[in-house]
Amino acid sequence: MAGGEEAIRWGFQANENPPRLRTHDRFGNRMDEVEFHPAWHELMRFAAGHGMHASPWREPGPGAHAARAAAFYVWSQVEGGHGCPISMTYAAVPALRAQPELAREWEPLLTSLEYDPGLRPHDQKRGVLFGMGMTERQGGSDVRANTTRADPLGNGEYLITGQKWFLSAPMCDAFLVLAQAPRGLSCFLLPRVLPDGTRNALHMQRLKDKLGNRSNASSEVEFDGARAQLVGEEGRGVKTIIEMVNHTRLDCVIGSASLMRQAVAQATHHAAHRSAFGKLLADQPLMVNVLADLAIESEATTVLMMRLAASFDGGEEDEHFRRLALPVAKYWCTKRAVSVAAEALECLGGNGYVEESIMPRLYREAPLNSIWEGSGNVNALDVLRAVNREPASVEAFFGALDPALGAATGALRRELSDAGDIESRARWLVERMAILLEASLLLRHGEPDVAGAFIGSRVEGSGRQFGTLRPSSTLRTIVERARPLIHQ
Repeated sequence: MAGGEEAIRWGFQANENPPRLRTHDRFGNRMDEVEFHPAWHELMRFAAGHGMHASPWREPGPGAHAARAAAFYVWSQVEGGHGCPISMTYAAVPALRAQPELAREWEPLLTSLEYDPGLRPHDQKRGVLFGMGMTERQGGSDVRANTTRADPLGNGEYLITGQKWFLSAPMCDAFLVLAQAPRGLSCFLLPRVLPDGTRNALHMQRLKDKLGNRSNASSEVEFDGARAQLVGEEGRGVKTIIEMVNHTRLDCVIGSASLMRQAVAQATHHAAHRSAFGKLLADQPLMVNVLADLAIESEATTVLMMRLAASFDGGEEDEHFRRLALPVAKYWCTKRAVSVAAEALECLGGNGYVEESIMPRLYREAPLNSIWEGSGNVNALDVLRAVNREPASVEAFFGALDPALGAATGALRRELSDAGDIESRARWLVERMAILLEASLLLRHGEPDVAGAFIGSRVEGSGRQFGTLRPSSTLRTIVERARPLIHQ
């Protein structure tokens, strides 16, 4: 389905017809509704119908998160924007479980395979979607600077007053938001529609005019005494919502891997059918080098993404591994996606620069995953925090590195143990951690030719741009491995 003409057309239509905000009806009453093109709803219906928002919670068991990641990876190649509400709904469940009575009430609807986009009380719906509201104007990633206020009413209910600079996917049925309660920053469930059918006091000011992610709505909102329910302990809001953030960070890595794969598919296919200077691009050695280099990056990201997803299915050792590997991958893979999209676009030349191609959309979409759920610096500093405070995570991470990388692993350990100027070196350290982890996973689970080329270029070092691999007869094999097959 993801490779079919119909779904590809939905992706183009959803981006050519972005959502529209209607704040009031013709009588002047507040509506605060977001309208979407029918193609958006088709994309959402398919994703929800196949459990990409909920399958590990709906059918838990061995490999549930890995299977969901594989499906999301393939389907997101059609269109990335609608993945936002799908991702946040998936990620909301573990955070909501901090308040068991709310989880019992909402989880059956969160895990439903029914896509039901209408705004109604949740007990009248066949399925619901969740969004998130953390960011404010004055704080950005520093959520402890938030000023939105939560005034208690009793029985776990609060009135929320303030603003959010970004409310992700504002068409959702409910949101997990952070606000300052009497005991400090806390997490709340804020529904769009109250049980009596009236709209909650959540007023959208405007939709963001974004670089990419055009099909998806992001809004600025004001809460004017909006009703909400406490999730978790008052004053422990960050601890509660971090469960959601961990899962959406995973989806940032999945989204970047998906985008890379689509970009490589486009580039390798184009080169196999485009002639220049008397022969196919795919037969020209320098283009082969570029395509192989892109394919290696895509494959390394994919195997890392799947290992991370599998760690959400594991036990305590996987939790320790994930504590470091997740921000490491979030930092590195999301940045590499930007470079891959740019280089793959160049492989198509002017044919990739026009809007009839998917490449401009991939290029605009790529930076989002490096910003969402913590920028590069935020994730790099999170890695240092874990290194300093959680020795079990450090050992689990190094335990995942292949012994064949012994010299490089030893050098990394020494760098991490050197506290001098470590914050200034954080990006370099995290980059090295990511590359060694990807190399190890390719050695254990990848094709030998891919693993060898990756280690030769990324671990041992070659050029800084794509297309600077050492000449080898295996490069054509790597490109053919990455090129999509066309079935008649």
